[in-house]
Amino acid sequence: MDRPVVAVILAGGTGSRLYPASRSDRPKQFLALGDPDDDRSLLARTSARTGFADATLVATRPEFADEVPEHAPEAEVVVEPAGKDTGPAILYATHRAREAVDGEREPVVVVLPADHHVPDGDAFEATMARGARVAGDTGRLVAFGVEPTRPATGYGYIEPGADRTTEHGAIAYRELAAFHEKPDADRAAEYVDSGYYWNAGIFAWTPAALFEQARDTPLAPLVAELDGDDPDPAAGFEAVDPVSIDYAVMERADRAAVIPAAFAWDDLGAWDALDRVIDPDADGNVVAGDAEALAVDAADNVVAGDDTHVSLVGVDGLCVVAYDDRVLVVPKEDAQRVRDAVDRLKETGEF
Repeated sequence: MDRPVVAVILAGGTGSRLYPASRSDRPKQFLALGDPDDDRSLLARTSARTGFADATLVATRPEFADEVPEHAPEAEVVVEPAGKDTGPAILYATHRAREAVDGEREPVVVVLPADHHVPDGDAFEATMARGARVAGDTGRLVAFGVEPTRPATGYGYIEPGADRTTEHGAIAYRELAAFHEKPDADRAAEYVDSGYYWNAGIFAWTPAALFEQARDTPLAPLVAELDGDDPDPAAGFEAVDPVSIDYAVMERADRAAVIPAAFAWDDLGAWDALDRVIDPDADGNVVAGDAEALAVDAADNVVAGDDTHVSLVGVDGLCVVAYDDRVLVVPKEDAQRVRDAVDRLKETGEF
């Protein structure tokens, strides 16, 4: 494939489920989480995994833009006119990717969230390069699917279709039959048994392919503004409602493919994820950040904090998180519900 490749890193969210480490002025992409041996931020680690690309863009909100170069100094910063979920952000960054590289052929864009845990960078880069080739050669929207290790309810799922092979008989990709929203526990178990993939939120496509598939979707007003003779991104953002790229485009796409992820992966989206990526002590407790913990008859807990000492007595299965003057206590199985607390804090201006 002779198309240039542009990596687009999504770094515009705040990470509400990682409250109180993540706050309105301290988004999760700037935090060092998930690897006690790596003090780089999540954004810095993601940027370091873009060796497969000819250029890297970081899409973020205006209030975070000045800090991005500290974490991804080699990347170009793309400032979204407004924070309206992944749909508008990705469409705008894909539009900007055309300007990031020189050449007669338009690029392939690979979209990467900034909050993933990927311990094997070489396998990751090889898989991204493979997906970019499929996107460039076929004109399809490519999603990357992770083989589930458990029936997780916090992820969306991808239903794969028929295999598509190369002229030598090797599997090039699989048709993408359907996207499925985050399920309940019983439905998640059914998806795993049926061979569905987790939706990793990683994508590859050409700008032309994405814009064509987005024309008759909730993103149509933004498409029209960006594709005009005198693009007006601000007007386009004003004309659309917040919407995810999954709902706006991928669930409706009629030319989509899925590439199985050939690397270990986890989404560091909530505190229970630390239980999966950090080695526990003898009692199964995980301690992260600059926290210290004393456990008395306490097991299978996650403790995180900034220079904080936490004592656990007779409790199991909790996330106990202390940053600044805030403390969060939540059962690990309810870690996704931290967002509910943040919604209330936002109402009172305390997030």
